[in-house]
Amino acid sequence: MQGTVDGFSYGLVTPVAAYLMACLGGALGLRCTIRSLRHRDTFKAGWLALGATSIGTGIWTMHFIAMMGFSVRQAPISYDRPITFASLGVAVVMVGIGIFIVGYRGATPLALVTGGTITGLGIATMHYLGMAGMRLQGRIEYDTLTVALSVVIAVVAATTALWAAVSVHGFLASLGASLVMGLAVSGMHYTAMAAVNVHLHGDGGVVGTGDSATSLLLPMLIGPAVFLLLAAVVVMFDPLLVMGDPDWQRPAAQSTHRPGVPAPRRAPAYGEPANWSARQPSGRGARKGAGRGGHRSQDW
Repeated sequence: MQGTVDGFSYGLVTPVAAYLMACLGGALGLRCTIRSLRHRDTFKAGWLALGATSIGTGIWTMHFIAMMGFSVRQAPISYDRPITFASLGVAVVMVGIGIFIVGYRGATPLALVTGGTITGLGIATMHYLGMAGMRLQGRIEYDTLTVALSVVIAVVAATTALWAAVSVHGFLASLGASLVMGLAVSGMHYTAMAAVNVHLHGDGGVVGTGDSATSLLLPMLIGPAVFLLLAAVVVMFDPLLVMGDPDWQRPAAQSTHRPGVPAPRRAPAYGEPANWSARQPSGRGARKGAGRGGHRSQDW
């Protein structure tokens, strides 16, 4: 017996709420990743871990909020709790691997492709593992081409997100990137759901063991929402993320200093060699000084 699948049982409520959660997790993750890349310090790994957990938690919460709108008209649905929460661990770990690759290897094409592929496969694995925890009197089948398309979307979205994390530094630009990321992740989810076909056993009136979507609502929303709230507080109270780099660290400030006055020292940005400033002339006067009497300009 073919089951009648409805992915929007509550109308636009679940898609919009799921999208907002994906955007929130993406925004926090991108800001934390930017913080870790902008300055080398002892908290670099901590910022990367917080960013990975934020993105993974946001994606997982998005998935199960969207699944609350999924129903099979002829059969009730329940969820296996261990598998459901195992999918959260998969999302956080694989997103973390991708972010740490980019965080420590830099924005090279190889790092972005490798990290994006691992992160995208993690998102897809989280989705289909979460679907494997679904219990109903029937079997779920997938259209192979649509599943492949959903995986491609996940990998492209993850790679784009990692590129944005290392390339987009302004707050508004990061906000726009998180909105695009939320749209891509939500698009991946609903593309994957379009591949679902349900074949019921008998009349489909008996449900397997597990928790209903309503009984999972409390841990799904309160736990991850509290974590994302705490992550948002950490980001909001970090001065370098709120105010940006101080003027003395910006390269443009060095071109406006008065002749004859040593330029303030700038900390090397991520990816620059430690002696970057020593290779750069500090102005016309420095070049002239280098040609007289063998005096070299110094890195102040």
